[in-house]
Amino acid sequence: MCPKYERVVEILGKRWTGLILRSLMERPRRFTEIKIYVDGLSERLLSERLKELEEVGIVERRVYTERPVWVEYALTEKGRDLRRVVEAIQKWADRWVVVAEAVP
Repeated sequence: MCPKYERVVEILGKRWTGLILRSLMERPRRFTEIKIYVDGLSERLLSERLKELEEVGIVERRVYTERPVWVEYALTEKGRDLRRVVEAIQKWADRWVVVAEAVP
């Protein structure tokens, strides 16, 4: 097994990570915006995933010292380079994945 591939799967394969990245592909977002975008994700886990992605250089945390202080998260160049990967997964999902519709 290729250790680089294994490491990438370890990082990107964690639950919620793909959806967090997908939310940031559109534009930088504040913590609350990401939480709303990724329905069902707890604040604790979102915070943990963002820190992990920041540690590996995929996401950057931007602090604006205006009053009030606010923070947003954005993809780095390394993170933006994942766009084709995310789009390829979406294309594959559109072709092969069937989602059961909720019954009223």
